[in-house]
Amino acid sequence: MQLGTLNRKAQAGVVLAECLIGMLLVVTIRPAAAGPAGPHHYVALGDSYTSGPLIPNQSPESGACRRSDHNYPNLVAAALEAGRFTDVSCAGATTAAMAGPQPLAGGLTAGPQLDALGADVDLVTLGIGGNDIGFGQIAVLCAALSLFPPFGAPCRHHFTRHGDEIGRRIDAVAPKVAAVLAAIRARAPDARILVVGYPVILPAAGPGCWPLMPVAIGDVAWLRGVEGRLNAMLAAQAAAAGATFVDTYHESVGHDVCQLPGRKWVEGFVRTAPAGVVHPNALGMANTARQVVAALSS
Repeated sequence: MQLGTLNRKAQAGVVLAECLIGMLLVVTIRPAAAGPAGPHHYVALGDSYTSGPLIPNQSPESGACRRSDHNYPNLVAAALEAGRFTDVSCAGATTAAMAGPQPLAGGLTAGPQLDALGADVDLVTLGIGGNDIGFGQIAVLCAALSLFPPFGAPCRHHFTRHGDEIGRRIDAVAPKVAAVLAAIRARAPDARILVVGYPVILPAAGPGCWPLMPVAIGDVAWLRGVEGRLNAMLAAQAAAAGATFVDTYHESVGHDVCQLPGRKWVEGFVRTAPAGVVHPNALGMANTARQVVAALSS
């Protein structure tokens, strides 16, 4: 009888611990204090850093857009208790996919993301810009070039041999982001608009972790600078449009692709958690959600 009683107490303790952990996870995303009622209709727009490819659980209806029910829009909607929530983010999206159709694998097409907006929408998050400058292709090329040699800066040399090519790309995207923000304002005139920046990928200091993350030592600082310039451009466009910029970078420092599993918030070419290559995992999405909620509370 005593052993049975101890077992029952142990089981009860496990259940209590699981409940407490669940409560703590909610608290980390919810605002610290009760605020106004949640948004009437929240719409999330963006690319794969918003949709969350491969993060469980993938929404079947999202198809090739690869939206996760644990991406940051879903976490934000739950934390704010949004009355209505629409997530039209899509992997591979550029600024062009906001107002026009987006071609997908298999000959399919995603409709314009801006079509999800209307006069009833009072909260919009937008995460866009990385695909416009070809960040994914840059990462793949830098990885390939890092093999010859890993101690130089072959990727920086490739993209700067005829001037600052990536800088020109970022400058070219700025008016496109401005046009998207203007279109959001026109379609949802009463909405609060948040432009969500990109989180840390490579370590915020130091030479990186080649070959775990195959970026030549001399290219690590250059790629940090590229992401910094992209985020700075997004912040400037948000300010010019009267929107709020959400800085996800600084809170993610120390959780880069070179960290151990469980501490890293973004996966590399060798993934240790379900996520796209060089994309946030579930922990990274939770951090972005916290920053969005914090920005709404400020």
